[in-house]
Amino acid sequence: MSQLSDPIADFLTRLRNSAVAKKAETNAPYSKVKVEIARILKQEGYIAGYEIDTKGAFPEIRIANKFVNRTPAITGLKRVSKPGLRRYVGSQEIPRVLGGLGISILSTPRGILTGREAKKQNVGGELLAYVW
Repeated sequence: MSQLSDPIADFLTRLRNSAVAKKAETNAPYSKVKVEIARILKQEGYIAGYEIDTKGAFPEIRIANKFVNRTPAITGLKRVSKPGLRRYVGSQEIPRVLGGLGISILSTPRGILTGREAKKQNVGGELLAYVW
């Protein structure tokens, strides 16, 4: 198993590629952060579901893509904060994605939250990704 410099970007790329290819599901290596991102995507309605598969030597996350009229629910994903350039925002600086049609995902002291939840809790953090 190779070492990745940015496992979150790899996870988002796997999701994007499987959605564009109209695959029913995709697998990714397990981590707590990836499970939290999958939880948010499920909660916001971008994926149909996810489960953690621990049968193999390394645990994996299996994600079921969601389609609306044969169109993927995820039309775009963008990694914002990268290992080479971290991007942090305060609670008042959290950007809106596509005028409120998309979501931003933040890593805060209170866990991984959407931009809306972070504003509600008045907490900022590292801006991980945009999803629309």
